[in-house]
Amino acid sequence: MSHGPAGPTPAPARLEVWGVRGIGEVTRAADVAGMIAGAVRAQGDELRDGDVVVVTQKVVSKAEGAMVAVDPDDPDAHRRLVESEAVRVLRRRGDLAITETRHGFVCANSGVDLSNVEAGWAAVLPVDPDRSARRLRDGLRARAGVEVGVVVSDTFGRPWRHGLTDVAIGSAGLAALVDLRGTEDSLGRELHATEVALVDELAGAAELVMGKADRVPVAVVRGGPAWWFRSGGVGAELVRPPAQDLFR
Repeated sequence: MSHGPAGPTPAPARLEVWGVRGIGEVTRAADVAGMIAGAVRAQGDELRDGDVVVVTQKVVSKAEGAMVAVDPDDPDAHRRLVESEAVRVLRRRGDLAITETRHGFVCANSGVDLSNVEAGWAAVLPVDPDRSARRLRDGLRARAGVEVGVVVSDTFGRPWRHGLTDVAIGSAGLAALVDLRGTEDSLGRELHATEVALVDELAGAAELVMGKADRVPVAVVRGGPAWWFRSGGVGAELVRPPAQDLFR
């Protein structure tokens, strides 16, 4: 269920988005919240109340042990892993499969990722990305004493458009999907269909300062208005139910 705004939703006059460098290699059971807080401090800053911390899925999967050994000499090993992580295979083209995951995501190869991991291993999606985001938020509260929003991001393609962008697969402390229906546009007309995927927009903005090969797996978005945090939602709200999906 999307969350409606409690009062006006003015756009922020200015946002600051910056990458957190120096996180280091993340291993199973790593204290990711502590690593983030320490890396921010090492850059001469401190996390603040109202910041949004965007963390890539790869970091979360590594810390949670969502890593699977894959035999690099077996050409079918990757395909079998993709199928094991899927509830449905929608389309195939060569080595590419468009699948539906247990989370309801429709994406390439069930989100199985071989990039930025050691040879012979693959990262799979966290079991519950929203729970992962909540744990990180709780950890940052404990380590840095701040109330922040957290987004767990991953890279997705989009139907009918070339190119990739980062989206939110999990979130905590934010209005994930903002329902503007019933409010008025700048000319006083009532909006009837507008729902804003706020956490997807934050994930996309954060990716601009992360890059794909720069080893910057965390970003901070600063300057967001209070209404972003008024009604905490979850990333699962962005998954369209099959009954409402005209394309599956």
